[in-house]
Amino acid sequence: MGKKVTFSEAKSCPIQFVLALNDTLNVITGKWKLPIIGTMLFNKKRFSEIQKIIPKITPRMLSKELKDLEMNGIVKRTVFDTVPVTVEYELTDSAKALGKVLDKMLEWGLQHRETTLSGSND
Repeated sequence: MGKKVTFSEAKSCPIQFVLALNDTLNVITGKWKLPIIGTMLFNKKRFSEIQKIIPKITPRMLSKELKDLEMNGIVKRTVFDTVPVTVEYELTDSAKALGKVLDKMLEWGLQHRETTLSGSND
């Protein structure tokens, strides 16, 4: 593996900048990934809890997305030896840092919606 690229190096190099953005988007892109991550920002959740919070997600899609997020080091899955088996999902430490990103996205989204609805697109 090559030399670790710093944040300032990535910002000043178009190739590293694009690669870093692509890496980020590959992990969080999709209709359901950010909503799933958002449900776990503050505490662990069971499968049924996540499904109740996210309208219209099918059990099959939730299962697929959770597996993808687990594979990418975003979600940690813990299975408890109970009857019936209990499974909890939580964000990894790396994923918890996405909270800052989501805050900025929320801030931008609210501002953009307000600007768009008011008709003043400067």
